[in-house]
Amino acid sequence: MASDHEELSVAQRIAQAFPALSSAHRDVARFVLDHPLRAATLPVNELADLVGVSVATANRFARAVGYEGYAKFRAALVLGYEKALAPVEKLRGGRDQTATASGILDGALADIVRNIEATRRGLDGQTCAQAVEAIRRARRVYIVGLGSSSWPAGILARNLDVNREDVHLLATLEGPGFAARTLRRLTTDDLVIALATPRYFADTVRLAEIARKHGAAVLALTDGPHSPLVATATIALYVQTDCHYFAASDASLTALVEALASAFAHATVDLVPAATRVTEAVLPWLDRDYAAWPPQGGTDDLPDTPPPGTVP
Repeated sequence: MASDHEELSVAQRIAQAFPALSSAHRDVARFVLDHPLRAATLPVNELADLVGVSVATANRFARAVGYEGYAKFRAALVLGYEKALAPVEKLRGGRDQTATASGILDGALADIVRNIEATRRGLDGQTCAQAVEAIRRARRVYIVGLGSSSWPAGILARNLDVNREDVHLLATLEGPGFAARTLRRLTTDDLVIALATPRYFADTVRLAEIARKHGAAVLALTDGPHSPLVATATIALYVQTDCHYFAASDASLTALVEALASAFAHATVDLVPAATRVTEAVLPWLDRDYAAWPPQGGTDDLPDTPPPGTVP
């Protein structure tokens, strides 16, 4: 069985080892972090020349960050890019030029169903209970999701907000900087829910690490124990995200988010009063003719003016 250290990415290993690195090794580390794709393609002597260190120093750097030698270090860099480029390779090798639009739709929906069913089967009852209890006990809940995960993160924030206070979505136009400033207020009573599926945003992982350094619990919603979020998380729920045309399917993550919010709603003692308060709050903002749809009295109750966006 692989150790926890063996599961870390190159960037995570460098981050862990950086405080103890020599000045020359830090120069190599900075080059690798700034130019990871280039570093993955360079033999040791060319990397050493570019950084301005000896070949022996470059080899010792690889060992200092946990690899047997430069060859193993470079292989790990290449592997990281293989994962990032996997969706492109999948499209290149598996595209069926004769497929029809309806066939693609049917296949994509079938994939989504399989992903959601696999996600459902993979859920562990005890871990689910821990996740709901963590949301219930937390003083404040912060939700981090970047890139495609920002959409499920928004749904989770909206649905949790119905039944509890102090739910904060840390996805704004300002980006990760806003989230990092907000998380400096974290305490051990807070919970950070971090969402990430391939391709993983490094900023999401960094923000989760900041949360743990402040002593806050981290609930990861991700695609498996190999995810870079898992090393930081205190609780993790997994989704299956297989997809032929994108890096990951967002449907199963969205489904898990809704299921998690539903489980939390069920655990909320005053669920009915809370739902009533929300309904009363939003009712004035709904169109008076279409606040309830379809009309209770049938089509005879329809107004003369059709709903916006429909053809008269």
